[in-house]
Amino acid sequence: MIDLNKVNDIFCLVDEFCKDFDRSTSGFLLGRVSKRPPVMSNSEVISICLLFHLSGFRCFKHFYMFYLQKHMKSEFPRTVSYNRFVELSQSVLMPMTIFLKTCCLGRCSGISFVDSTPIRVCNNKRIKRNKVFKGIAEVGKSTMGWFYGFKLHIVINDKGEILNFAITQANVDDREPLKNEGFLKAVFGKLFADKGYISQKLTDILFVNDIHLVTSIRNNMKNSLMTMSDKILLRKRSVIETVNDELKNICQIEHSRHRSFANFVSNLVAGLIAYAFFPKKPAIKYQTVKNNQLSAF
Repeated sequence: MIDLNKVNDIFCLVDEFCKDFDRSTSGFLLGRVSKRPPVMSNSEVISICLLFHLSGFRCFKHFYMFYLQKHMKSEFPRTVSYNRFVELSQSVLMPMTIFLKTCCLGRCSGISFVDSTPIRVCNNKRIKRNKVFKGIAEVGKSTMGWFYGFKLHIVINDKGEILNFAITQANVDDREPLKNEGFLKAVFGKLFADKGYISQKLTDILFVNDIHLVTSIRNNMKNSLMTMSDKILLRKRSVIETVNDELKNICQIEHSRHRSFANFVSNLVAGLIAYAFFPKKPAIKYQTVKNNQLSAF
């Protein structure tokens, strides 16, 4: 069951944004203007997409037809058919993405974590038969083996809030998004990552932008000096793995039932927005001990 208070809060926030978005873009957006008013507004469509990721349902079709249209008639009295709603969810992709970028991202506290996670679009046995993502998705390799699809790169703060995200093909190196200034524009201080981000050139580039990249070393590398606080926070890098796990298993940003690339992107963006509404996120707690060393627990 979905909390009705949460439904009202989400709809009010989305509706206010959609009104501002329409006022700001009505003068220069291209497209055919329909004389017939739409049955469902953009704010209703976006809200339903977000509620699905917060509902616990595993199939959007079952959620829409057997739960929302039957048990939430008072909140959404003018629902359309399921096929029509799928089309509407693709049409609101741009305002939904801007809503994520402007209203749902956290603020950097000086301690950040970066990681990538594979987004599989089909089973490896069906790669050659997949037609939806032919020419778009690629084959890549992660710590769990080979996969076909994309990579989701995210940066989070110590409170578990997403600071920024990027979607790349599966064969793109994890360090490539960090070379883009826009990806780490709101990040400063120390950035903790795994061994896959080791690069002296990347470290120098980020240092110029006031970002200290902290990674563990490989077995064949010489040992380097590191403060105790950095060692402790590097051990707590698993917090971003927990965020990736919640995005996949609770927000369901990964599944193999996509019928178009637009549906894939809209589902991914809606899942990231839904994560921002979680009342409790994976976080690191701190306490100050002697010698001004930082202890995390």
